[in-house]
Amino acid sequence: MITGRTGYSISGNAWRLGKLVISCAVLAVGSASAEPQYDPGASDTEIRIGNIMPYSGPASAYGIIGKTMSAYFRMINDNGGINGRKINFISYDDAYSSSKAVEQARRLVEDDEVLAIFAPFGTASNAAIQKYMNHRHVPQLFVITGASHWADPEHFPWTIGWLPSYLTEARIYADYILRHHPGARIGILHQNDDFGRDYLLGLKDVLQDKYAQMVVASLPYEVSEPTIDSQVVAIKSAAPDIFIDIATPKFAAQAIRKLAELDWHPIHIVTNVSVSVGAVLKPAGLDNAKGVLSAGYQMDVTDPQWDSHPGMQHFRAFMAKYFPEADRSESGPLVAFNMSSALVEVIRRCGDDLTHERIMQVAADLDFELEAYIPGIRIKTSPTDFHPIEQLQMMRFTGESWEWFGPLLDGRADQATPLPD
Repeated sequence: MITGRTGYSISGNAWRLGKLVISCAVLAVGSASAEPQYDPGASDTEIRIGNIMPYSGPASAYGIIGKTMSAYFRMINDNGGINGRKINFISYDDAYSSSKAVEQARRLVEDDEVLAIFAPFGTASNAAIQKYMNHRHVPQLFVITGASHWADPEHFPWTIGWLPSYLTEARIYADYILRHHPGARIGILHQNDDFGRDYLLGLKDVLQDKYAQMVVASLPYEVSEPTIDSQVVAIKSAAPDIFIDIATPKFAAQAIRKLAELDWHPIHIVTNVSVSVGAVLKPAGLDNAKGVLSAGYQMDVTDPQWDSHPGMQHFRAFMAKYFPEADRSESGPLVAFNMSSALVEVIRRCGDDLTHERIMQVAADLDFELEAYIPGIRIKTSPTDFHPIEQLQMMRFTGESWEWFGPLLDGRADQATPLPD
């Protein structure tokens, strides 16, 4: 468990997160003419923010996101907090278990009385707590999963996502395949839950009648399984030209290693949740991962092209001071840095109206850029659009870093924009 008062604030001279101007987040800019409005979790001096993260279990590689968030809010607090209030960031482990997630959500809402649960991780875990959070009218804010459940403001007005939807990402892969490999045979490995099913739906959206013809093997795996070696062997036996690897980091790394062991070299596509060089590609073997394709929106922490970019410099300075022991090749800390920056902006805009309702009003009216996302990516929401990020760009792993290619693709249309010839 990570709990306590954590954080850090960014001064206007030393730090700037692009258009967000995070320096403003640490200034007391609330309205002096209005009486403060508080729901449980907020006061004149403190804001309690809850979080649920898989620090153990099959998705424990993502635990570094929660640890980095804890460090980030220490940074915020060291510099005065947000509008004069310190962040008490309370993060619990659910071990990637739905039942444990429900237990931890109740603990955060009923015992810790948090103002919001921010960046809870995982499709199944968030699905398990969604009805409860909406019944309690407590924000389930910036869910870390691209499942389609988090963009339904009509039925779940207290839940809002963050990542590009899995449907959008899958449509982009399907567009790429139709554009560049229209006659290819496809083999699919997919996690047997909503995470995997959304990708399959996205592929079917674009491939349509060609799906049954092109997909020659599609095998599920359970997160409780120790390995996916047998599934990879079975898919290889169907002789596909393209292997779509819809897996979380542990299993994506296993698949990359297994392909190398089998001396099998299809076009290999991995999902954006498994593109971390440190957490996935290094364990799999960098040489083994060479040529793997994906789509992304966040700068690659291992790519030297971003070394001089202000956003990357700010991130690295933060990590050097507040989380120096972290693996610098992992992408999780940058995920945390960007998302925490966005939360600070939401809270800053709330001023002295720190209520559940105001948090959601602000979260549903965003339009800005984060400096450590690739240029052009915008965080944009509305009362009817709860998908903050819907743009991606194709990328290829060179054996050392990810190389971007093709245009920025906007997934807000019914299907992704095809890549040009």
